[in-house]
Amino acid sequence: MNKVLIGFLVLLAVAFNWKKFTADAQTPANISMAHGQQVVLYATDWCGYCARTRKYFKDNNIPFTEYDIEKSSEGREQYDQLNGKGVPLLVVNGEVIRGYNPNAIQQAMKKIN
Repeated sequence: MNKVLIGFLVLLAVAFNWKKFTADAQTPANISMAHGQQVVLYATDWCGYCARTRKYFKDNNIPFTEYDIEKSSEGREQYDQLNGKGVPLLVVNGEVIRGYNPNAIQQAMKKIN
């Protein structure tokens, strides 16, 4: 009986991880290119880190497309496709960046140039 329960739990864990893996595998890697921008920001009005990300882009003259995931159904759909769990969520030259991370943004921007 114990082996059956353990087997079931292992199957459940594999199924959960497989769902995450397949969701990531279906991530539209070139979603930023579809917008004519190499940088896309998924954000909200109330998020402080989203505001910092916007400021970072403006201070560094980085053009970007922004979606407010609470107001834009298209933006929310893309955010969900990217397996969004929090904001800000960025796509820089096809690379997904989760959270405000200037170093990751800078590294991804280097790949553009």
